[in-house]
Amino acid sequence: MSDYVKSLMAEVKAKHPGEPEFHQAVEEVADSLGLVMEKHPEYRASKVLERIIEPERIIMFRVPWVDEQGEVNINLGYRIEMNSAIGPYKGGLRFHPSVNLSILKFLAFEQVFKNSLTTLPMGGGKGGSDFDPKGKSDLKIMRFCQAFMSELFRHIGPNTDVPAGDIGVGGREIGYLFGQYKKLRNEFTGVLTGKGLNWGGSLIRPEATGYGSVYFAAEMLETKGETLDGKTCLVSGSGNVAQYTVEKINQLGGKVVTLSDSNGFIYDEEGIDDEKLKFVMDLKNVRRGRIKEYADKYKNAVYTPADPNLDHNPLWDHKADCAFPSATQNEINAKDAQNLINNGVTLVSEGANMPTTLDGVKIFLDKNILYGPAKAANAGGVAVSGLEMAQNSMRYAWTREEVDNRLRMIMKDIHKTCAVTADRFGTPGNYVNGANIGGFLKVADAMLDQGIV
Repeated sequence: MSDYVKSLMAEVKAKHPGEPEFHQAVEEVADSLGLVMEKHPEYRASKVLERIIEPERIIMFRVPWVDEQGEVNINLGYRIEMNSAIGPYKGGLRFHPSVNLSILKFLAFEQVFKNSLTTLPMGGGKGGSDFDPKGKSDLKIMRFCQAFMSELFRHIGPNTDVPAGDIGVGGREIGYLFGQYKKLRNEFTGVLTGKGLNWGGSLIRPEATGYGSVYFAAEMLETKGETLDGKTCLVSGSGNVAQYTVEKINQLGGKVVTLSDSNGFIYDEEGIDDEKLKFVMDLKNVRRGRIKEYADKYKNAVYTPADPNLDHNPLWDHKADCAFPSATQNEINAKDAQNLINNGVTLVSEGANMPTTLDGVKIFLDKNILYGPAKAANAGGVAVSGLEMAQNSMRYAWTREEVDNRLRMIMKDIHKTCAVTADRFGTPGNYVNGANIGGFLKVADAMLDQGIV
């Protein structure tokens, strides 16, 4: 770590105490940008990185709502408007008990670079609440979403800040949020992405993050003259990202053998084919059940309950060629990373946001495997959100094939940016440096052009 990065991190930790996820995200980017600061002193002189680290605006508010039993509930609501140098703030809303300022600031910070990499004009933001939708009735969720939007609507708009979904916020929640926004503002506009197809949504949006991470993996493999055909893959999670990661891997000839949720994971040596995936989609999207039911239905599958006392995640301790972490942040630690290497994994493509700890990332880079960091590999979701915004602006809808082709080309361009930038700064094959620097340069130059604001 350079003296510049050490000094910067000391300042960040002093200004933002008790925010470990945010510190981790900043340190990972700052480590890469040490290379840039040596060649471009103008960025240091204008303190561009220091300005990117500080959110332009943090909005916090209470969300009081009444459930069907007449009980008053109070949750916290947040929106982090991180950076708008290249476009309106753009990033998801997360509803989960773990939501706090540290997690949302790390997500918003990552989003700035991710959105920059997509080539689309979008700034970075993130938001959400500590509300937990798991197991709650549609009526409870609708009442919460309406109460949440009753404050958030003052701060967002199609040319200001365009939220989307994230963990705990799917099509149902986006629908309730959009309905309340429309009622309060008396206008029908593309203020949220991930909308239903009948009211402004885009084809391929639900699939985009999962498809995109697989497209990015395919681009990395192509540099070695390989494809996904015949490769065994580990996938974590069982939500939207994981489901469509499995679907696209199957289409490209790979075999997925794991899925998980917060209670545990399943290992199916035969592979999760399209028929089994259909069962998972019904289980998770319709019945809102637990992944254990997969092992109840498919007797050859093995279910392992989560053990919080373990110092590693046994899902990552199986023989495989590729890994697609698609659940949540920091799900791969140093021991998990080493287990992946020991089990023959030569490619990791991140569908979740920051799923690997800094120590785990170091192991992947030291072993010189194909490692696609989240801000590059999972940018497909926000890329198609950007395409949804474009379609809303035109009052027009593209076909499924059109959107999928655009997504594939965007992921190809992101891979090229990462590879070329890594080469340019003397670290060929290091997609972490390529993604961090490639995303930074576009935002930094825009900030220099716009002055100290």
